[in-house]
Amino acid sequence: MREFWSNKWVKFSVVTVLYILLCVVWTGNLWMLFGVPIIYDIYISRLFYKYVWHYNDELCERFPLYKSIWGWIDAILWATVAATLLHLFVFQLYKVPTSSMEKTILIGDYLYVSKVTYGPQVPNTPIAMPFVFNTMPWSDTQKSYCEAIQWDYHRLKGIRGIERGDVVVFNYPEGDTVLQAKRLYPAPGASYYDALRSYQQSYGKAEGRKRLYEDYKVVAHPVDKRENYIKRCVAIPGDTLQIVGTQLYVNGTEQATLPTQQYIYFVQTTAPLTEYAMNRAGVREWGGNAPYYYLTMTDEAAAAVEKMQIVSSVVKYDNQQGGSEFYPNSDGYNWTQDNFGKLWIPAKGATVELTLENLPLYRRIIEKYEGHKLEVADNQIIIDSKPSDTYTFAMDYYWMMGDNRHNSADSRFWGFVPEDHIVGKASFIAFSKDENGIRWNRLFKKIR
Repeated sequence: MREFWSNKWVKFSVVTVLYILLCVVWTGNLWMLFGVPIIYDIYISRLFYKYVWHYNDELCERFPLYKSIWGWIDAILWATVAATLLHLFVFQLYKVPTSSMEKTILIGDYLYVSKVTYGPQVPNTPIAMPFVFNTMPWSDTQKSYCEAIQWDYHRLKGIRGIERGDVVVFNYPEGDTVLQAKRLYPAPGASYYDALRSYQQSYGKAEGRKRLYEDYKVVAHPVDKRENYIKRCVAIPGDTLQIVGTQLYVNGTEQATLPTQQYIYFVQTTAPLTEYAMNRAGVREWGGNAPYYYLTMTDEAAAAVEKMQIVSSVVKYDNQQGGSEFYPNSDGYNWTQDNFGKLWIPAKGATVELTLENLPLYRRIIEKYEGHKLEVADNQIIIDSKPSDTYTFAMDYYWMMGDNRHNSADSRFWGFVPEDHIVGKASFIAFSKDENGIRWNRLFKKIR
């Protein structure tokens, strides 16, 4: 058996079959067949070794120091390649930066994000510094990637598609354009589009854009270099979504409230609340002063707080004041985070009738995500220089919301998540740490 596996033709055949299955069939890229002659040379012809690489072996034999240095370089190169391939095609770790998904996941959790579940995406920007994201470690503005080569969106086959209720990591859709090198500071966490709307409301459309570009360095990122967000998928392509008084409906069906789902409650008391009482009730985010407080908590915690002797009333916050900060960021829609829709989620291949009334819902899809030129002239919608009263979508879209419903910047603010922005499924907590140390009870906890 050992003799059989040591045969160079057996090695070549096994490696070639595995290579074709993984790199040609799975990716669907016939260009990868050019790798087969390289494998043939490695195991059979050995021409590269004969005319080039044998010099390296000779240097290793003659100079012990060179051999030692080359050993480290070789190990680092292989480790870098292996880690990069795992990161691109198998999984990545994601550190939770905000409380938008409490109590499902907590700040300081490190999540195992499976890319195999939905299928790994081939990088849009293949030339990039390994182990860093979109900027260099020593700079907040220096890009860590080169845009000389840009590949079209292509996702490899996965185990299954996205389902309602999945906790998903994705590239932030409004992260295509960001503000850097700030000289003035808008509201904390404001995106380029939020800042632009604010400037245009203050100074007018043309002057507002001009002043924004004077105050900031505006930088565009390709899809795979936009910041990562994590939310729960509550609606998939073809669904119709509506929120009424904080209650979510999908296709007319009321969706069950998750045990970890949180809202803001206004609480009135006859005496001050204490940290001890809040910890016992499981409330991590709260504020105010007696007799009026606001508490972020689950329905179960709200019921427990309501039973406290010093509590006279508990009222769930229900935002009914709409504005341009909510999707579709248009004055024609008075939707809020708690009263939203009805809204149909676009599906690949589906055709929608376009009107001036519903154009704000789909304009960003048409222009930004699917790359068409759109303008309105004489009350006529013009796409790619042709009058259009319908549009057929080229991708699937999803609706993402945080479990911490009143403390989550999600689809209710910036809209749909295109399929080419999907990174992977958050599967389990690989590590967890807060200011008190490692949270051992959270390690390897499955995310539901």
